[in-house]
Amino acid sequence: MTEPTTTATVCVAGCGPAGAVLGLLLARAGVEVVVLEKHADFLRDFRGDTVHPSTLDVLDELGLIDRFLALPHHKVSTVGFVRDGRRLDVADFSTLGLRYPYIAFVPQWDLLHLLTSEAARHPHFRLLMRAEAYDVVRQDGRVTGVRLCGPDGEHEVRAHLTVAADGRHSAVRRASGLRPREFGAPMDVLQFRVSRRATDPDEGYHLRMAAGKSVAVINRGSYWNIAYMIRKGGHDDLRRAGIQALRDDVASLVGFLADRVGEVTGFDDTRFLEVRLDRLRRWHAPGLLLIGDAAHAMSPIAGVGINLAVQDAVAAANLLTGHLRRAQAKGEPVPDRVTAALQRRRWAPTVATQALQRGAQRFGIDRALRAQAEPPDFSAIARLPFVRALMSRLLGVGVRPEHVRVPPMPPDGQSVEGQGR
Repeated sequence: MTEPTTTATVCVAGCGPAGAVLGLLLARAGVEVVVLEKHADFLRDFRGDTVHPSTLDVLDELGLIDRFLALPHHKVSTVGFVRDGRRLDVADFSTLGLRYPYIAFVPQWDLLHLLTSEAARHPHFRLLMRAEAYDVVRQDGRVTGVRLCGPDGEHEVRAHLTVAADGRHSAVRRASGLRPREFGAPMDVLQFRVSRRATDPDEGYHLRMAAGKSVAVINRGSYWNIAYMIRKGGHDDLRRAGIQALRDDVASLVGFLADRVGEVTGFDDTRFLEVRLDRLRRWHAPGLLLIGDAAHAMSPIAGVGINLAVQDAVAAANLLTGHLRRAQAKGEPVPDRVTAALQRRRWAPTVATQALQRGAQRFGIDRALRAQAEPPDFSAIARLPFVRALMSRLLGVGVRPEHVRVPPMPPDGQSVEGQGR
């Protein structure tokens, strides 16, 4: 940035999957959009990397599916748990008749690079790196942009609409004065790597449980991404117990890794994730919209957070594009009723997904993490065909899957009145 003030029709704070998808959809539709990313690159490990069938459909509709599938990835068609060494699938996407009946595990930086590279092909898209939004700009009771710290100091981006897509610790949300309702979570997560061998079994996407411990093991090609769950507030206790206690737990739950857990030399090799589950009562204010984790932080259970955020972005583009084109051409503000309509559309999928996660936390993980309690046994229920079909649909497709409805800008560059309403 070379100027103290940048202007755009839309300013998207945050370049995670939701911000990148929204920026791409708006730019290809001829809307001037600036997307802010606070880091210098996307290369941060232990970010969510589960791309579910509903998001694969969106990538297909954007014409990006072949480029996406050319990225190094690992496909998983089932989700379930392992209890006392017995594996039980609670969801099987291959039964749904989907075009892409699997979860694709792809490092998030590869997905973001794909989305932003495609968006950069459109003249209406700007991505500002090392640009961290920390406050909102207001005029006459309306949000008219953000203040940010950049590599050369403080700047402002002025926009007809500001979209907060900056995650569960959203600075834009905090500056706007909106406060989420907390639902709590019984656990936090330590994440780390252990090397993978060609002879290792195919783990799928399963949660391994035993009395007092629970772990998910995710195939990342050359290594396993380990998500070790601890009771909320138990991080300090684990550190006091020492790194060997962590190694022993992983070895007891995932026997084929017993000879490699020593690769975790200390807690500096781990990353702590504070699990939050919350939701704003109102996702919008005049000139402001919040989507993804900024509006509703999800638990890491089943990895659905990224996909719910992408669905928010697609719905926002579908509902807002026509109004944003008019704002761009005539200076008309985006009506508050439109951002309110986005919340109404995405409310039921969010509430239903969070209810599913809250149930899994309360009746599954919470009990599994109690040292004196046996892990719950859901096998009889999970084997019921209608339960498995329902879980497959909820985890793979969601309650209300969104599809790209806004076409790209016509070749002559003229906007089409009414498109994207």
